[in-house]
Amino acid sequence: MRFGPTSSSLPTVAATGEHRTIAPIVGPDDGRRFTDSGIKVKPLYTEDDLPPDLPAQLGRPGEHPYTRGIHPDMYRRQLWTMRQYAGYASARESNERYRYLLQHGSTGLSMAFDLPTQLGLDSDDPRCLGEVGRTGVAIDTIDDMRTAFDGIPLDQVSTSMTINAPAAVLLLLYELVGEEQGVASEALRGTTQNDILKEYIARGNFIYPPEGAIRLTTDLFAYCRERVPKWNTISISGYHFREKGCSAVQEVAFTLANGIAYVQAALDAGLAIDEFGPRLAFFFNGHNNVFQEVAKFRAARRMWAQIMRERFAARDERSWRLRFHTQTGGVTLTAQQPENNIVRVALQGFAAVCGGTQSLHTNGFDEALALPTERAAKIALRTQQVIGYESGAADTVDPFAGSYFVEALTNEIERSARELIAKVDELGGSVQAIDFIKNEIEESAFGYHERYRIGQDVVVGVNRFVDEGEPEVPDILRVDPESEREQLARLKAFKADRDAARVERRLDEVREAARGSSNLLPALRAALKDRCSMGEVCGAMRDVFGEYQPTF
Repeated sequence: MRFGPTSSSLPTVAATGEHRTIAPIVGPDDGRRFTDSGIKVKPLYTEDDLPPDLPAQLGRPGEHPYTRGIHPDMYRRQLWTMRQYAGYASARESNERYRYLLQHGSTGLSMAFDLPTQLGLDSDDPRCLGEVGRTGVAIDTIDDMRTAFDGIPLDQVSTSMTINAPAAVLLLLYELVGEEQGVASEALRGTTQNDILKEYIARGNFIYPPEGAIRLTTDLFAYCRERVPKWNTISISGYHFREKGCSAVQEVAFTLANGIAYVQAALDAGLAIDEFGPRLAFFFNGHNNVFQEVAKFRAARRMWAQIMRERFAARDERSWRLRFHTQTGGVTLTAQQPENNIVRVALQGFAAVCGGTQSLHTNGFDEALALPTERAAKIALRTQQVIGYESGAADTVDPFAGSYFVEALTNEIERSARELIAKVDELGGSVQAIDFIKNEIEESAFGYHERYRIGQDVVVGVNRFVDEGEPEVPDILRVDPESEREQLARLKAFKADRDAARVERRLDEVREAARGSSNLLPALRAALKDRCSMGEVCGAMRDVFGEYQPTF
């Protein structure tokens, strides 16, 4: 399988050693202003800052190049999906939170998994001690998935799963639960994140080396095309790059570069561009600089349309449309004066809506301290509802269009992001450029820290406007350690109550499929249906693919 780039109309740039996509460290007394991407902000913008071909760059909403949005009417017809990220402890407790959110107006679910699940490990693995159910819900078995969605009809909700290395396994468990509910696979709607490249670069929750991992990614593309056609097969994620410390320009560039790598891998696997292109989705971060964020989303949409139409010769207009989910910036939340985070989240959500997002998660104000409480989750959801129904942002399409400032930022972000993509191309594509991308993000993160440390960048309540004395800590969500013991007991009973010979036979079939070249998902589905656990099927593939060993 080849992961390199195809021919491209993007400009080629030489490595200069300059970091034009990172704000310079100039000190708090310097009168200049920069965005985090190093874009110098002028005191005044005029019509001279608009490009002469602005009408062509903008187009009409719902039409190429989609600068103004992917739908003609945007939110006049339907608001974005209000999809709150949730999951902790056991499947039963997560089910209660899902029901709570739906009862209070959430229009989609977003499933958070604990660290063992993200790493393809069962809760009873010795390496998982103390981590079960801590950062999300533990899903070891079909029983767990069934409990997580008890009483939630899967043909009436859209579910996003933040899962990557074992994404295919979790999708199949979801499909099997839908089958038990009498819901046809064709009716299931949702998204698996399924973005392993960003795990190598920014998060570290990987299992297999790239060849096996990307094979699973493209096998999921093909499986869903045949069986789950409404499912978004991947959410190509810049969110985690931004959490790691990258700038807005870097977020756009590295996310789209990874998108290019996935498209090429799918083409190399024999899929046709317009068979899988319309089901690709993206996931971006929302930060505090409203104007740069709006420009970022607009630039990314325009760039992806060009990449798909010109670089990959997609002909289906649905393949050109960059559809994206936004989550407000977790890294922007502060443990000091945590109520300030309500304001930050509102600004970030407003920017995402003005930038044309298709779905949105707003963070709880207490998430710098722990998983969100019910109160914090409700305030976060109400924040979206205020934006949708009271702010006016949803009343007209692309409300910042024509702004001298925003149009100038949009063009500058696009120009700089294209240069970074060209550099990734020179290195052979995202897989070969992992170290380069990691280094770029680390330099940006260092710049963030230094600008904050010297007071050039102000964080209210942290390095300015600081309260004296001990901070008041709000009530936070605490996961009961007993939930881990209960999960281990359930898993032990599950493994005892099954046909051991059939389980081993199914795991052998998974290993055999992994050694071959046919689609892996049918073998995985059969194993899960016959009560193999999530960790067992991931382990069977690990036996064949091996484990990824990062270079530091």
